[in-house]
Amino acid sequence: QVQLVESGGGVVQAGGSLRLSCAASGRAFSTCILGWFRQAPGKEREFVAGVRWSRWSDSRIYYADSLKGRGTISRDNAKTTVYLQMNSLKPEDTAVYYCAVNWAPQAMRISTSITEYDSWGQGTQVTVSS
Repeated sequence: QVQLVESGGGVVQAGGSLRLSCAASGRAFSTCILGWFRQAPGKEREFVAGVRWSRWSDSRIYYADSLKGRGTISRDNAKTTVYLQMNSLKPEDTAVYYCAVNWAPQAMRISTSITEYDSWGQGTQVTVSS
């Protein structure tokens, strides 16, 4: 089973930046859908950004309103690590961030639902101080 490992979280002041990483063991991020989610204490896990890669079409990226204009998804050349660059961080961005992948999507749309993703990482804590 493919394992996803997130890293890059930490404590940062408001207005700062962090780059989160999601590495997959034994499999490349090729034709799949990857989502970034976050969960703050006492709240449900929510979608923040996602990307679709396909050998048959161009990639597509979608950002939730909470991150739009402040986040960027990218992938390394080996296609084994995906990054989420987050800028202008706010205290309300404080949460545990997870990456998740649907390795065999039935439809190449970027879902915001946690039920559409079958592999999850363990999460990385992001804390933004005011």
